[in-house]
Amino acid sequence: MTTTPVTARLRAVTREVEPGHDLLDAFAGTGFAWLHDRTRFVATGVAARVPAAEAGAVLGRVDVDDPVGLPGTGPIAVGALPFDPDAPGTLVVPGRIAGELDGRAWVTEIGTSVGDSAIVAAPPTRFSVVAPRSQVAWRESVARALDAIATGELEKVVLAREVLIEADAPFDARDVVRRLVGQQPGAFVYAIEGFVGASPELLVRRAGRVVESRPVAGTTLADRAESLRALAASVKDNREHQFVVDGIMATLQEPCEELTVDATPHVAVFGPVAHLATPIRGRLREPAPSALDLARLLHPTPAVGGTPRGEALAAIRALEGFDRGLYAGPVGWVDARGDGEWAIALRGAELSGTRARLVAGAGIVAGSDPDSEWAETQAKLEPMLRALVRP
Repeated sequence: MTTTPVTARLRAVTREVEPGHDLLDAFAGTGFAWLHDRTRFVATGVAARVPAAEAGAVLGRVDVDDPVGLPGTGPIAVGALPFDPDAPGTLVVPGRIAGELDGRAWVTEIGTSVGDSAIVAAPPTRFSVVAPRSQVAWRESVARALDAIATGELEKVVLAREVLIEADAPFDARDVVRRLVGQQPGAFVYAIEGFVGASPELLVRRAGRVVESRPVAGTTLADRAESLRALAASVKDNREHQFVVDGIMATLQEPCEELTVDATPHVAVFGPVAHLATPIRGRLREPAPSALDLARLLHPTPAVGGTPRGEALAAIRALEGFDRGLYAGPVGWVDARGDGEWAIALRGAELSGTRARLVAGAGIVAGSDPDSEWAETQAKLEPMLRALVRP
């Protein structure tokens, strides 16, 4: 995706408004939406499209009139970055942002960009769903991964697979977002230019010098209390989860002067799926890196890549057979102060007219069973399939 040069100095004007409006009424489907229990944004228009590495500098050059002064007010850069950490990524500085945080609401206008237009069309009613990789081929890939783990080359690797959907009418991102908000309580519901999903995993949040992360790894269906108890007691799932916690803690040690982590994970439920989750909280050293800088530093965590990182990424390229694209990359926002939130782009779909591409993965560690890991990917695909494929 090409960037657009910032030819004139931008000006951002933020004003507080009465809360209580449905932000999704302003979502045209092609802009940006970020909807969580605490922080909610809908952004439209494009004031600038910039390389991710230059987003902080671009935001820093914007003239700001912001008496509200909350995280997310003033100019922000939003978007999703590729899974491949070496691939270039771009972010958008939107022309208009409607936001809410802890019961306060505001609107920010930036530049003179043209807003997005909503197109009303009949929803799709017929669908074909295809999995390009067979379960037999999946078993072979998992077996090769387990061989590498047995020889000590890897400790964990996350393998993913695709599902492709073809509908009889174009998908409407607005409808999908509304369904996800209703079906996935507690998740980070996101949408950016046709990439839509509901992630359970907070990669990083920064507010001032306070930094938070909540890795999740280990999965079960949340249909029975027995399943939740089995997940909490699972040696295999706890080992897989601990790799992620250890990786994030190691990465945050340098930028943090304080860092705390819960001693044991808890079981977090997101709609029909449950995961092991562990909150991590720290205090950043000065000068504090931005939320975007921290996201790029942490990505890819062992939750979506594996460990050791380099060997796991090489195994993913050798065994998966497709480009992950935006799947499992960072998605979120950063403001001119450096505050922001970034989730891992899971439980998502790339929408393109009548087509949708879904991706889901499973962490392979010693003791993994290929058929159980296939079932885990199916459980992770189910939320987006329910949001997209309806009678």
